[in-house]
Amino acid sequence: MTQKYRKTNPGPFYTWPMGAWFTVFFVIPLLIIVLYAFLKRDVYIGVVKEFSLEAFKQMFKPRYAIILLRTLYIAAVSTLITILLALPCGYAMARSKHQTLFLVLVIIPFLTNSLIRIFAWKLILGENSAFSTGINSFFKFFFDTWHKMGLGNADAAYKPVHFMFTKNAVILVSIYMYLPYAILPIFTAVDRFDFALLEAARDLGATKAQSMFKVLIPGIKSGIVSALIFTFIPIFGAYTVPQLVGGKDSYMIGNFIVDRVQKVRNWPLASAFSVLITVISMIAILWMLNTSRQEAALKKMSNKEDALAAGNIAKAINNGGAK
Repeated sequence: MTQKYRKTNPGPFYTWPMGAWFTVFFVIPLLIIVLYAFLKRDVYIGVVKEFSLEAFKQMFKPRYAIILLRTLYIAAVSTLITILLALPCGYAMARSKHQTLFLVLVIIPFLTNSLIRIFAWKLILGENSAFSTGINSFFKFFFDTWHKMGLGNADAAYKPVHFMFTKNAVILVSIYMYLPYAILPIFTAVDRFDFALLEAARDLGATKAQSMFKVLIPGIKSGIVSALIFTFIPIFGAYTVPQLVGGKDSYMIGNFIVDRVQKVRNWPLASAFSVLITVISMIAILWMLNTSRQEAALKKMSNKEDALAAGNIAKAINNGGAK
């Protein structure tokens, strides 16, 4: 029966188009990047077909380490704030009677080109914008009031706050760009969560905060991990946001890779850093898969224990009735 099913099963045949697409547009380009990382640099044609580890040695130079640490900082801070904003949003959406409406509102930004959204933020954060003017007027009012009261340095002058071309601008726009990617997996995890567990925790004496942190958060761990990955990895390799709203203090690894290819023509070094991003992404994906697998195993074990307990109760009832 099994052999007959295997002969008539057309499933593997249907996977060929997707497999071919995945190979041509993902596997082969990735292999080319890995190959270029181990070749020797040539200013005119990009690389020389000669094995070299020079690109990986250059990665450990202090000036490159600073770029990497800055990228990690911006990506980590942006991801942390994004997750903190996405958790209450995802929870509120899952518990709301208007889930469809909120889902549409979250997905709407995807219907607009990302460049348009970034340029919109440039207009908002610009020096002459209503936002910047209002904030600086507010700060200047308190600054002048402070000095009129005889406090502070009388000779000091108010220095306007600049929002554009700063590290904070990159963090702010990154949060806006990738917040939907964090809300959706958290919403899905919360929507599948059994809220009877929270009621049970409250019945056992846990406070509302304790039940949230000790029952809900571990219960939606897979959604949080997915949100972390969908947010951190794109921000870590981002190029457009730091290029358009960032300055010298927000030069990230994505900008560095593009400059190595277009300006310096150091393709092996750019490929080496691209391999680093790929390795980090693969580790994160494996972590997400492992978390989902563990959660599924725990759920399966819990279902078995519930079924066993129900069977024992049924047996006890039958035995009592027989007596």
